[in-house]
This record gives sequence, structure tokens and C-alpha cells, in this order.
Amino acid sequence: MSKKKTMVPKSNSRAKPAYQRIKDSILKNIHSGKWQAGEAIPTEHALADKFSVSRMTVNRALKELSEERVLHRRQGSGTFVAQQQYNHTVVEVRNIAADIKATGKQYSAQVISQRRVAASEVSPRILALLTQPMLDISPTPTTGLERREDTDLIDEVKLVHIANGKPLQYEERWVDASLVPQFIEQDFSVVNTSDYLIQQAPLQGGSYTIRAVAAPKPVAKALDLAVGAPALLLSRQTFSAGRVVTFVNMWHAGDSYQISGTL
Repeated sequence: MSKKKTMVPKSNSRAKPAYQRIKDSILKNIHSGKWQAGEAIPTEHALADKFSVSRMTVNRALKELSEERVLHRRQGSGTFVAQQQYNHTVVEVRNIAADIKATGKQYSAQVISQRRVAASEVSPRILALLTQPMLDISPTPTTGLERREDTDLIDEVKLVHIANGKPLQYEERWVDASLVPQFIEQDFSVVNTSDYLIQQAPLQGGSYTIRAVAAPKPVAKALDLAVGAPALLLSRQTFSAGRVVTFVNMWHAGDSYQISGTL
């Protein structure tokens, strides 16, 4: 008669430090809507009791979230959830639909593909971009961005933004499905991807690059260009809850698009 094996749980050698668990808990309460903008959160003493840690540990978590513009600390009054505008000051996320309409042109969007896949089906380069820590946003690099498991889910959307019937921008976007579970269910011929993500996962920060490149075949086809024609590529990561919520490539025809601003 064979003996029944006893399963012994493996120790979690990558357990998060206490201050990071406190940050994650606070972010979860904010993103779920439990704690609203302008609302006071529990005191340092209450949080220290709840998590069985020292007030110094709690203070570190609150200090980092304040520096990330998620919380606002008022001397002698307490700590409050920052107003929504604080979440938008690190990087401006433009809505191309609004930009096109502002020029008096008619906007439309054509979805080329929309799917939810396992992380193992995403290219290693894209997967690496979806797991980078907020090194330039937070004074302490995020520790909760370990390698994704093959079973993690990633949402992938590819669409063309059109002005007066002419393709203006080709968007390739990847989204962490665990942060925005209903993203893939949206009709992106009607709903703007960036606007929806900001509503569902408040923006903590981001980084972007702009490059001149030769249009590869899929981009050339989407933008009605010759393969190898000049294209302008804007690539951007945005962060929420201490993690990369989305990485996007936005391709533009080089002869019909420019990026400008004021200083």
C-alpha cells in the first residue's frame, strides 16, 4: 500500500518587503475606488498596527507614494489620496482622436486585431518592456516586477487611426490584463485606448522615445506607404500601481506628421 505524500509549501524566497506590501495595499484601495481622491487614508499608527510593522516602515511606503504623486501629505492633517490631476503631470498622454477633431477633420478608427494571449506568446522584447521598473519615476526601484510566468495574460490590440479617410497613425499596444481586466472587451473603433486605460488604471508616470525609422511591411500596409518609406515611431510605457500597465508603438507616416509643443 503506497503512502500518501504530504505536500510541503515552498518558501517564497522573493517575498516582497513590508513597505512594498503596504504600498500595494494602498494602491489597490485607490484603484478599486474604496479610497477616493481627496480622502484621508488611515494614520501611520493604524497602518503599522494593521501590517504589524514599525511606523518607520509605514513612513517609507507613504513617502514613496507621495513622491510618486499618488498621495498628498499635509503637515499636521494627515495623508490624503492625491487629486486626479497629480497623476497626469509626469507624462502627457495625448488622445489622437481629439487631436484630429481639433483640426476640423473627421476621425475614425479601424481595428486590425484584438486578442488576449499568454505571456509566452508575446515576443521577448515586448515582454521585457512590460516588466521594467520605474527607475526614472520612483526614488526606489520597484521590486515587484519579477519575470512574468508563462500563464500571465497580455492584451494585444492593433488599430489604425484615420483622418478624413487617410490613415494617420498605426497603433500597436500591449496591456497587462491583470491590471485592466475588461480592456480587451472594449470596442476600440469607438473607445480610445489611452483614455480608457487612464480611467481604469490611474497614471503614475511613464517614459517614451521618438525615432525616425524605415516602415516595415505591416506598418507600411496599415499606413498605405511603400515598404521602407520614412516613418516616425513614438514608443511609450506608462505605469500604474508600480507596474507597467501598457507599452505602445505609435507609427506615423514621416511626410504627413510632426510632433510639436511649447516651452
